[in-house]
Amino acid sequence: RLPSCAHRDCGRPGFPFRRARTPNMDKGTAKTVRDYVTRVVTSVSGMKTLVLDRETTAIVSMVCTQSQILQHEVFLIDVLDSPHTDRMPHLKAVYFVRPTTENVKQICDALRDPRYGEYHIFFTNIATEKMINALAEADHHEVIQQVQEMYGDYLAINPELFSLGVPSVAGLRGSKHDQAIFDRTWQGVAAILLSMKIKPAIRYQSNSLACEKLAAKVAGTIEHEAELFAFRSRELPPLLLIVDRCEDGVTPLLNQWTYQAMVHELMGISNSRVDMSGAPGVKDEMKEVVLSLDSDPFYAQNVFLNFGDLGANVKTMVDEYQAKTHSTRKIDSIADMQAFVENYPEFRKMSGNVSKHVALMSELSRIVDARQLMEVSQVEQELACNEDHASAVQEVINLLSNRAVAPNDKLRLVLLYALRDEQN
Repeated sequence: RLPSCAHRDCGRPGFPFRRARTPNMDKGTAKTVRDYVTRVVTSVSGMKTLVLDRETTAIVSMVCTQSQILQHEVFLIDVLDSPHTDRMPHLKAVYFVRPTTENVKQICDALRDPRYGEYHIFFTNIATEKMINALAEADHHEVIQQVQEMYGDYLAINPELFSLGVPSVAGLRGSKHDQAIFDRTWQGVAAILLSMKIKPAIRYQSNSLACEKLAAKVAGTIEHEAELFAFRSRELPPLLLIVDRCEDGVTPLLNQWTYQAMVHELMGISNSRVDMSGAPGVKDEMKEVVLSLDSDPFYAQNVFLNFGDLGANVKTMVDEYQAKTHSTRKIDSIADMQAFVENYPEFRKMSGNVSKHVALMSELSRIVDARQLMEVSQVEQELACNEDHASAVQEVINLLSNRAVAPNDKLRLVLLYALRDEQN
């Protein structure tokens, strides 16, 4: 039986409880999380079921394909809250879940009537003593083999960029403090620090109470978990800088013109996937496309290029294929490229990534033209950078009276004008 205090400070528990060695900070976010996932599925030998919660499903899907996971004797990938009645004692359950009260409760419920022969539990963040004790008390059948912490508790977007999947932090301001959002935020920051082996110097925006609270919580966590943050000291420690989005209200209102930012702004990127089902005439295979820096070399090379340079690079790729196939079809525009790809199915098969980007560019171009974003963006830039108030007023009025400009774009223009000329 497990002792009542199954924690690292209470002697050896009935099952091993370990903290993962953290990866090297030079790997980038995606490589770091992928390494964690690989260690999770390879550390347990034999046929197994990988059990994820709703958040870790997204975390894993952004760094690993299903086929990559299934290569490691993973028989099934399941979701934590899915109802089950069948037993599979020949399989081992490998949980990769966030250490939340609800997740621990569901694991405890599963332990009271075990579906699997063994349970290997990997939390994506720091688990409390209360959580470990709850697992110990629920393990009447002694099926838990290990509990570990792996600090991949964030969505890896680019090597230098991650997200916590929090739609808004507005709840951290004012009298209505949203504790759930606050907890997810500080826990995510703690996870990125641990996974990158960083014990930072913390600086925050002094006129923001939300920043101050977050900085204090992260600093308190580092102090309380001193053993976890006992990394090799550096002459100049890395800096964790916490700033409030309210400090700069202009930037989020401006239209973006680099590839990744444009796709996210105009179409939306969710867990590395773009929904193109609403694009006119889109092929079935292009209704949802994946944008991954790891598996898509063209995307990796062009992710930060502006729209004009991107179009030139796509055209170069299509021209190279034309030369190989001795095609003499004239291609002068994005529409020409789209038609060429659609008329040559063998091109789509050989160059799936390129045809995907041709489709994305075609839809971006359609949206830009339909919403007259070139004209809108020009006025946005003048509002953000110039001092000519009289000229700006007339340009905004002209666009507000233009029916082709979308209501959201008009609202952004008015907000920009209000921010830029609030004293006028």
